[in-house]
Amino acid sequence: MRLNLIIPIAVIVLLGLLGSVFVVREGQTALVLNLGRVARTDIGPGLHFKIPLVETARVFDRRFYASEFSPERYLTSERKDVSVDFVAIGLISDVADFYRATGGQMEVANDRLAPIIKDSMRNEINARTLQQLVSGERAEIIARQLEGVNEAASTLGMRVIDIRLKQIDLPTDSDVISQVYDRMRAERRQVASRLRAEGEEQARIIRAQADRERTVLVAEAERDAQKLRGEGDAEATRIYGEAANRDPSFYAFQRSLEAYRASFADGEGMIVLERDDPFLQYLRSDR
Repeated sequence: MRLNLIIPIAVIVLLGLLGSVFVVREGQTALVLNLGRVARTDIGPGLHFKIPLVETARVFDRRFYASEFSPERYLTSERKDVSVDFVAIGLISDVADFYRATGGQMEVANDRLAPIIKDSMRNEINARTLQQLVSGERAEIIARQLEGVNEAASTLGMRVIDIRLKQIDLPTDSDVISQVYDRMRAERRQVASRLRAEGEEQARIIRAQADRERTVLVAEAERDAQKLRGEGDAEATRIYGEAANRDPSFYAFQRSLEAYRASFADGEGMIVLERDDPFLQYLRSDR
């Protein structure tokens, strides 16, 4: 009979002990609810006790977490439509406020934090051009908005450490993409025109240099040819002179033949000679 009583009592005691103990791990924090009302907060890591059936422990992660939000559409200062995709990195700063505001649900916290961040980002993006958004000024955009975002997020018991702009796109249903493509094509055409102009300039320089070198080469060749012709004529004159000195009569005959050949070169010339002309003396058979 005693054994039958001891076992149930032991089970009840054990369940009571298990129900009165909870563990908070490293990187976590906890609060204790007494009949649904917050009794103790910011409980650090370790083994802790609570009143069974009266108190309830809720444990939360205090490490950094990343919340991704759906892309939001904004207008730049140029009235251009852009879609911005971003992620917020934060943590729970006050577990009691977090529980009261969200019931301890991180999904509820993200839903309430999203409009805070999006509205804050809208003011900053509306004041900047599209080029400024994509030119590396993202850190400056975030730094200017963190203070205001955290002021609003403090009511949720949260603190935002950083906001990262993952991607900035042009919506496919707007005419901004066609404008960007037109601008890119215009820039490419400008670059192509500049390259063609540079190529034509280089071609003109090369052609001018080639023409100058050709002129120099032709002049040098003509100079050398004139020199060679002069030397040839001088040598021919010297040879003719030596030949004339060796046989004056043959030289006179050769010069006469050359003169007559030049006179009748066109085939229509005619000459009238006297009977005792010296030229006819060369045609006589006894010569």
